[in-house]
Amino acid sequence: MKSERDEQFHRFVATRRSGLVRTATLLTAGDAHLAEDLVQSTLTKLYVAWPAFQRADNPDGYVRRTLVNALTDERRRWWRRRERPMAEVPDRAAAEIPSGDISDGLRAALGELPPRMRAALVFRYFYDLDVADTADALGCSEGTVKSQTARALDRLRAVIGDNPSLALR
Repeated sequence: MKSERDEQFHRFVATRRSGLVRTATLLTAGDAHLAEDLVQSTLTKLYVAWPAFQRADNPDGYVRRTLVNALTDERRRWWRRRERPMAEVPDRAAAEIPSGDISDGLRAALGELPPRMRAALVFRYFYDLDVADTADALGCSEGTVKSQTARALDRLRAVIGDNPSLALR
């Protein structure tokens, strides 16, 4: 028999999971497997802290912050640092971002950015959050968001600048 808490959480997951996967896929620069792991970690943390989540003044900000924390935790894992990326992985599933949302070239360029810079760009430009909401999601000051965004845009311009068609494909 499910409790009221379980029912509320189930409704939350049913309505918000796809959006969380989309955000996580953007934060991981298209790594669908890592995105699924991040969403699962986020949902686990939310379930444990469900009463606090329900009391939160900004539930969307709470979820974004939990997702970014899950990404940060994942990047700190010792085995993650020892993995070697492969150019072609035969059993890799396609990312859950619809192809019209972001080009492969832009996804690759985002993949060149450090996670914090990528997160700043995703929240500022893909989700159109203001500086304050982005700072809240990243757990940093507004000045840090501004500098991370400016540096990330400079890096993207350097990568895409040589080949502007990358952003359009």
